[in-house]
Amino acid sequence: MDWNILENLSQLDEIKQKSGEKPVLIFKHSTRCSVSGMAWDRLKRNWKKEDSEKVTPYFLDLIRHRDVSNQIEKEFSVYHESPQVIIVKSGKAVYDNSHMGINYADIMGRV
Repeated sequence: MDWNILENLSQLDEIKQKSGEKPVLIFKHSTRCSVSGMAWDRLKRNWKKEDSEKVTPYFLDLIRHRDVSNQIEKEFSVYHESPQVIIVKSGKAVYDNSHMGINYADIMGRV
């Protein structure tokens, strides 16, 4: 998978800008949570290389970068959960889901 690693606060401005051209997907992952691991594995198994043409994907290790996760909650008005997917279009969160609600087909149907 060719995902961008989200690891610093300045990237949130980049995400907002990019989302004006093409939707951005943020996957927030907790390395301490088995449900998060299952959701991440399920998404990776279904992800196709050409999906990156439809949406720009970002991966956030929220244990290592909790400050970024906290800022996502503020900037996009999306309550923090883990695991969590957020779709950003034109600088605003238009979809989010968490835990076992994370579904590849649902995500791709919204980008």
